Amino acid sequence: MRLHLLKGVLPLGRAAALRDALAGITLASMNIPQVLGYARIAGMPAVTGLYTVLLPIVAFAIFGASRHLVVAADSATATIFASQLSTMAPIASGAYVALAGAVAMLTAGMLLLARIFKLGFLADFLSRTVLVGFLSGVGVQVGIAMLGDMLGVPGHASRTVTQLGLILLHLNQINLPTLAISLLVVICVLISKRFAPKLPVSLFAVIAGIAASYFYDFAGHGISVIGPVAGGLPSLHLPFVSLRQTLDLLPVAASCFAMIVAQSAAAGRVFAEKYHETVDENADILGIAVANAAAAFTGAFVVNGSPTQTAMAERAGARSQFAQVVFAAVVVFVLLFLSGWLQYLPHCILAGIVFTIAIGLVNLKSLSAIRHETPSEFTLAVFTAAAVVLIGVEQGILLAVVLSLLIHVRHSYRPHTMMLTPGPDSLWVPVPATPGCETAPGLIVYRFGADLFYANDHFFVDEVQSLVERAPDPVHTFIVDAGAITDLDYSAARSVSDLCESLKERGIKVIFARVNQYLRSDMNRHGISKVLGETQIFRTMHEALDAVGIKPTMVKTREA
Repeated sequence: MRLHLLKGVLPLGRAAALRDALAGITLASMNIPQVLGYARIAGMPAVTGLYTVLLPIVAFAIFGASRHLVVAADSATATIFASQLSTMAPIASGAYVALAGAVAMLTAGMLLLARIFKLGFLADFLSRTVLVGFLSGVGVQVGIAMLGDMLGVPGHASRTVTQLGLILLHLNQINLPTLAISLLVVICVLISKRFAPKLPVSLFAVIAGIAASYFYDFAGHGISVIGPVAGGLPSLHLPFVSLRQTLDLLPVAASCFAMIVAQSAAAGRVFAEKYHETVDENADILGIAVANAAAAFTGAFVVNGSPTQTAMAERAGARSQFAQVVFAAVVVFVLLFLSGWLQYLPHCILAGIVFTIAIGLVNLKSLSAIRHETPSEFTLAVFTAAAVVLIGVEQGILLAVVLSLLIHVRHSYRPHTMMLTPGPDSLWVPVPATPGCETAPGLIVYRFGADLFYANDHFFVDEVQSLVERAPDPVHTFIVDAGAITDLDYSAARSVSDLCESLKERGIKVIFARVNQYLRSDMNRHGISKVLGETQIFRTMHEALDAVGIKPTMVKTREA
């Protein structure tokens, strides 16, 4: 396993370094309060949220490949392990922290195995349509999650629908000053994104919020604030849990692993495609594995490639992992000198900033383009978004991947088939294969548009038989245009072999044209070449037609 370090940082010029440094400072201003909130979701001490953006974020910058992915605390993985750990130890206790560290270490081990066996290809099953729907769903989910803090109403639920229900149930308890501050932050951030995108309005909002909270005692007036945050750098230690607890934590770590592979791949690919960069999922998996190991050793919890925080970094102007390194440096400064001031930060300001990021994740322009060009794929995108919102992030993305695979299998199961028929100017033209048509008296040239395998071989056999039986004239030659066929499994080989034998017994010559080397190898291995005869298999369509006395000039087709 070769290591290519700092792929997410280099190359980096002076101007780019300055830009990313400013972006890192801006990102820190927006993200530090957010990771404190994630620590609360995870049931961990508040300071451990800052630990997730210290060594873990630097570890990914060194070992990962993505220039954009922000690997830190994330609401999805925090929710996954918190629901289980809360039944094993008191929340925020030393035992609870040790269990969270063990989950991070187990997750790191699973990710490392995935890198060794190069399982990054799993991300290839996420189509652009799924990615757009996925991020839109995450945007809706995060936006609803922030409404409670923006309105100042009590209650928090891990499920989006439940969270929305709690908000509606407590609408009569809205805190008007909290709502006013939230609306002011959202309006200012959105206006700045439209007219002054490089202005760090979120940073100004955080600073102003802390100052106003300190001088006007927001907490005393019913406006919720983060509260005390411990300072100092984390100590390095290995989380200690029993063997029994480790076994109990394996399913939790497996769920976090699945979530990380799906979500980080989705987020990393979206932003790589936006900037026309290559994607190296295996290197990113290794980077996230090392990041989780660093989280375990520093008393933090599972980290993930977060779509929300990656979007925040991109909006802040970050174009390489150097911004995340600067972010980590700011966190060191905060832990050593400023942690005491964070206790005054109002939750509603944090929620307002994150809400604007969530809005940006809902890509209406792309959804509209998908709907206009391919309505069926628009349905897939909407389904993905709805699954993320209604079921959950991890279940939603996995369901979307399964649906994508089923759609692909459906295309392969029922591919387009064509045949040559007489057209204008005495030329043959390709048309959809239709029983009752023929290429010439006694001749059918038929094209199957996919690989032959166990699920579609009966379709191939049935259509060939139907074309032969319903041809206007008795068929003496049937040519299979195999240009789209590159693979033939055992089941399909048996069906094709039986079909060829049956047609030969009826005096029909079967010819395979445009046979590539991969298909020829399969035909030889399965004995189809012997059934047909070596003289009935050709590399090109012209050779096949010439063998039956047809001049190539009569054919309007293109060689593969």
